[in-house]
Parts: sequence; C-alpha cells; structure tokens
Amino acid sequence: MLRPESSAGLSGPRLQHIDRFLQQKYLDTGKLPCALTLVERNGQVAHSSALGRMDVERNRPLQEDTIFRIYSMTKPLTSLALLMLVEEGRISLDDPVHRYIPQWRDLAVYEGGFIGSFRTKRTSAPMRVVDLLRHTSGLTYGFQQRTNVDAAYRKLRLGEIPTSVSLEQMIDELGKLPLEFSPGNAWNYGVSTDVVGYLVGKVSGQPFEQFLRSRIIDPLGMTDTDFMVPAAKASRFAACYAATPDGRMALQDDPQTSFFLKPPTFVSGGGGLVSTAADYLRFCRMLLNGGALDGVRLVSPKTLELMSQNHLPGGKDLPDLAVSLFSEVTYAGVGFGLGFAVSVSPARGLLPGSPGDISWGGLASTYFWVDPRERLIVIFMTQLTPSATYPIRRELRTLVYSAFT
Repeated sequence: MLRPESSAGLSGPRLQHIDRFLQQKYLDTGKLPCALTLVERNGQVAHSSALGRMDVERNRPLQEDTIFRIYSMTKPLTSLALLMLVEEGRISLDDPVHRYIPQWRDLAVYEGGFIGSFRTKRTSAPMRVVDLLRHTSGLTYGFQQRTNVDAAYRKLRLGEIPTSVSLEQMIDELGKLPLEFSPGNAWNYGVSTDVVGYLVGKVSGQPFEQFLRSRIIDPLGMTDTDFMVPAAKASRFAACYAATPDGRMALQDDPQTSFFLKPPTFVSGGGGLVSTAADYLRFCRMLLNGGALDGVRLVSPKTLELMSQNHLPGGKDLPDLAVSLFSEVTYAGVGFGLGFAVSVSPARGLLPGSPGDISWGGLASTYFWVDPRERLIVIFMTQLTPSATYPIRRELRTLVYSAFT
C-alpha cells in the first residue's frame, strides 16, 4: 500500500493543499466523483491520497487499488511496444506503413464530398511509421466533428470504444477513406496509435494484446492492467461519469454493467486499457529509469531518449501544427514525441515544468507526467468525460511544483 511521505524535497503542508483544493473545488461541488493523486520524487512517494467516491450511486469510497479506465494513457504502452520491435530490427520508424498494410498503398487526401463520393488527391509523401507515433499520419477520430472525413469515421464506428468493428476490420475500412492531410503536414489526434497496435501484432506474429502483456505488462508487474476487468476484480472497478451542461455529472458507464467486464471486440492500443495508480506508477518508474525497472530492461536508454524528444516537423509545438479540435494536451510550448507529449518550452505555455518532461492523459480525465530533470512522477486518476471539461491538469502541475523546497 502506498503511504504519503513528507520528504523527497517537497513540502508536506503544500502537498496537503492539493487535497484541500481538489475537495473544495471539484468534489464538494459535485464536479468530479473522485480524485486519486500520487506524487513521487527521487524514488520516494511524497504524497498519495484517495478522495471522493468511486461509485457515487452506491456510495462506495475511492480506494488506492481502484481500477480506472485510462483510455489514451494506453498510448504510451502501445508506442513503447513498437519501439521494442524497432530495437530488434523488425520494423523501422521511416518505413512506409503500406509495407505492412499493403491495402494502404494508394491512400489519398480529402478534397471534398461525403462518404461514398469523396473527392481526393494524391499524398505528397507516403505515410511512415513515425507519422503514426507522432500523430502526423492524416488519420483522425470521429469525435473530432471537424470534417466530413471524421463524419465517415462516426458512421462506420471506427476507433470507438465500445464498437463491434474489430481492429482488423478498422484497418480495412481506413484503407477506403481519405486522409485529412498529407502525412507529415499537420498534427491531428486520431486512431494512429490503434494502427500502431495493429503493426505490433503484424510484425511480432502474435496478437497485439498478448505482446503487450508478455513484453511490458507482466515484466513490469502491472497486475491490474488489462483490456477488461475480470469478475474477481469487478468490485474494485470505478464508475465513469460524463459532465453535464449545468456543471454536474451523470453516470456514463456503470461498473456493474460496463462493456469493460468482457473481452473487447476492438482491442484498442489507443485507449483500451484499464489500470490502477500503483500499476501506472511502475510504468512511469520505468520511463524515469531509462527503460528499466527492478532489474528488467524493456528498451535501451537511448531508445527512450529518442521517444522523449519533440518529433513534430520543424521542431514546432502542438498549437502551431495541430488541426485537432480536441487533444489531451493543447498547451503552447509542448511538442510531441513517439507516444506522448514532450515539454519544449514551459515558459511559452505559462506552464510549470521542465524542458523534456513527458506527459499524456485519458478521455476520463486521468493524467500523468514524468519530469526526468526533477526525478518526479505524478499520476492523477478520476473518471469524468470529456477530459477537457476542467483545467485540472494545469492546476495540478502548479500545485505540485509549488511544493518544491
């Protein structure tokens, strides 16, 4: 069990202010159902708290071992899986994607029209593996609701959780749709990491979910991380809520009837995992330790260093290159690496942090960041969609860095 400490170069009283802030602003007002915050620095857990209720309707208090839908916090694990195959020489970052998905050889870019009558043009460059990892592929999410292309995604239910469309079927359907833009020309949040998961399965020769478990989840001892919640653990599974127009919340996914209680039809490398704060802490420790944890090395320090650099074309940050209406991180001064956001210039975004810190979040407002310069890991878990409802991630950064001594 994680225990709060008051060392690690952080002020105990200031860390306690995090709980007061969350309680008064978000829990007492009914804006969030719960808040689990974990702060570790220099290898010591400096703050760990579980506030609120994991299931409001049944009045069940949040526990440290509660299982959460982490949604897009799945993406860093999937991206790491592909980099493990890159290390083995089985795939390269500059490979054209159609080398592994032949039906994508003639992908085109949207010019006009609707599904069934799209007008397209040729891409100026082929989609490369690196474009999938950094979201410059031209793929999108249906929930962006920005263009007729993402409308086609919604109609076909591509990339949705849950959906009856399997990963393999999604790959086939995507080959029939135009891209939003020519690969490498812009940044757009989309199903790119789901395609990365498909490539992991294709290149490794085993189902993606098996590779993820045998090469990352089990070696790291992430015992509660999976694409479903087994019956034996269902009592620890949190309810998920959706923000309402009046600033409250409504039950969105009941933990007793959730689609996460059975194996998924669509195994999503972009958002399909459930996990706990303790499990995700082990993943973050591996990131902070340069690719290894407790004597188990997943990737080399140089590979992780490569993943943690800004790979956006021209060294731009997200606001300069993004066409997305939604992203888990939208701050100025933040670029994108191979699987997560990378802080380039905290001052540009008026955002506390360090150059080189890495972060990402999930649709239900979960969030993590790792600051190698300060040997800092922060994990925040709750269950409210969408994640852009409140500025809690920015607020949490301010509260944590204000506790430095």
